Amino acid sequence: MDRARKRAAAIAKGHDENFPVAFLLAPREVRADMRAIYAFCRVTDDIGDAGDATATERLLLLDAWREQTLRAWDGRADDPVLVALTDVVRRRGIGPEPFLALIEANRMDQRTSRWDTHDALMDYCHHSATPVGRMVLGVLGITDARRVRLSDATCAGLQLINLWQDVRRDLDERNRVYLPREDMDAFGVTVDDLRAPAASPAVRDLIRMEVGRARALIVEGAPLRRMVPRKVSLDIAMFTAGGLWVCDAIAARDYDTVSSRPAPGKRGRARMAAGVLGTLIGGRHT
Repeated sequence: MDRARKRAAAIAKGHDENFPVAFLLAPREVRADMRAIYAFCRVTDDIGDAGDATATERLLLLDAWREQTLRAWDGRADDPVLVALTDVVRRRGIGPEPFLALIEANRMDQRTSRWDTHDALMDYCHHSATPVGRMVLGVLGITDARRVRLSDATCAGLQLINLWQDVRRDLDERNRVYLPREDMDAFGVTVDDLRAPAASPAVRDLIRMEVGRARALIVEGAPLRRMVPRKVSLDIAMFTAGGLWVCDAIAARDYDTVSSRPAPGKRGRARMAAGVLGTLIGGRHT
C-alpha cells in the first residue's frame, strides 16, 4: 500500500496543473486520498488519449481498465493506482459509479468527435466532469443532494470553459469539435471557420454565448465553498476562481480562442490563490 500511495502521489505531482491535488490546508489523510483519486483520473484520461493507439485499440484498453477498476471494490486490484484507490473507497464508502462514468467519458471520446446538441454535450460533461466532483465530495464524506447539485454545476461549467479555451487545440490535435452542431448552425459557423488564423465575428458571437453558459454554471455552483469544511474551502474556491478567470480571459480576447489559448500560468494561479485566501480570511462570501 505504501508503494501504491507513492506511485499515486508521483502521478499527481507530475500533472498538478490540472487539479488542486495538494489540498494544502486539508488534513494529511484527505490530501493523500485526493492524490489517489487524481491519479486514477489521470491514468484514465491518459489511456483515452493514448496517441500511439487507434480508437479501437483505446476502446479495448479502456474496457480492460474498467474491469481492473472494478477489482478495487472486491479487493483484487493489482495496479498500484488501483491498490491506492481500493484503500480510499473502502474507508470513505465511495461506490464505483463515478469512476466508471469517467471511463465511459473516455469511451465516448473514441466514438464521437462531434456533438449534435447542447444536451448531448451536457451528457458528456456528466460523464467526464461531474463524476470527479462526486469523487472529491466522497472523500469529504458529503453525499446530500444539495451539495452534490452545486458540485455538478461547478464541474460542468469548468468542463465547458475548458472546452471553449481549447477550441483550436482540440481541432488541430484531436480532430474534435465540442461546439454543438445546432449552435454552430444557429450562428452560421463551420469547422473551416475554426481553422482560420483568427476568429470571425460569427465565431466570436458563438463563443460568447457558450462562455456565458459556462459562467452561469460556475456561478451557480459557487456557494459550495461555504458548505464544505473550512480547511478545504480554499481548494474548492480555487475551482471557481480558476473557471471564472478563464471566462474573463476569453472575454478580454473578444472571445477569440481560435488564434490563441488563454491560460493563467503559475503566476496567475498564485494570484488567484492569494485572492481567494484573502476573501476567506476576511470572511467575505462573494
